Amino acid sequence: MHAVGTSIEQRVARAAEAALQDHDYVAAVDVLIGMGWLQPVHRDQWRQGRVPYLERVVQAGLGKTSTAMRALPRWAREQGLQPSETAYLARTRDRRTLRFSASGDPSIERAYRTHWVSTALSEAKRTRVTEQASRPPDLVVVSPLKDWTCATCGGTGELLLMADDAPLCLVCAGLDHLAYLPAGDATLTRRARKASRLSAVVVRFSRSRQRYEGQGILVDEQALAEAESSCLADAEARARRRARDEQRRREADSELAEQLAEEIRRLFPRCPPERAAAIAAHTAARCSGRIGRTAAGQRLDEQAVELAVVAAVRHHDTDYDALLMAGVPRNEARERIHGDLAAALDRWRRH
Repeated sequence: MHAVGTSIEQRVARAAEAALQDHDYVAAVDVLIGMGWLQPVHRDQWRQGRVPYLERVVQAGLGKTSTAMRALPRWAREQGLQPSETAYLARTRDRRTLRFSASGDPSIERAYRTHWVSTALSEAKRTRVTEQASRPPDLVVVSPLKDWTCATCGGTGELLLMADDAPLCLVCAGLDHLAYLPAGDATLTRRARKASRLSAVVVRFSRSRQRYEGQGILVDEQALAEAESSCLADAEARARRRARDEQRRREADSELAEQLAEEIRRLFPRCPPERAAAIAAHTAARCSGRIGRTAAGQRLDEQAVELAVVAAVRHHDTDYDALLMAGVPRNEARERIHGDLAAALDRWRRH
């Protein structure tokens, strides 16, 4: 039993650390998802008011869940995080308070609602994080994949609102007066939502990704018209701002590539300058997910830079890619080219 508890505590710590790095606070829901005990689709259904309480869809027994919930505050206090009780409201018209536990015990509910916020943040940012987490959620309207029937009038339509786990058409839900704005223009969406007295997010379930994905929003027609006029009025200024931002990004990317190339030449003095520049440009490419874009790569961590060089040499100076194309398993291919890889790196390291 002790070993099981220790294992759960370790998994809680890993999931909590990942959540903290991602958005500067940790919530019990984050941890359950990070541990694989709660699927995002089930969390979404709970947030939509379609599940009576969260523990019903947690894929672990109450004993294990309770162990994890006791481990989380211990870990958070050890990290010096600050507790902040957060409101959880359903994405329904009545904005009911969501329930977490099977028992509904107030102390258990409070533990689930508590977010743990990083004290490394400034007071102003901690306040913003807390306020954002406590903000009432958007209403969610679903673009269904299957045929459906309204639970009130027996009709149907392209969109529905779930209420008490039953579908309502937009007429019965009181949302039929809203206009649909497809996703794509972030500024227009933001302004229309801000100006609208009532709005809803339109989502559709992706079978391939097993999650709901945003399709657009519903807003007041007048709010949409005002937002469109506002965007037209300052379109030129926003275009200039985008151009300036793009120029700044290009300059930052170029500077990072130059710094990486310089560090490569320091660690591998015999590496040809043009190869160092090519490796640096490749690993520093924006949105590539390569090591040059990681935090370690951007601070020119020696191990990260070396890993970028190793990857480049493996693909361009050995038979690694040919072996993979021939169907050789990845680990075996790496083992076969290990000697050639080491020899190439050694030649570049020599002074």
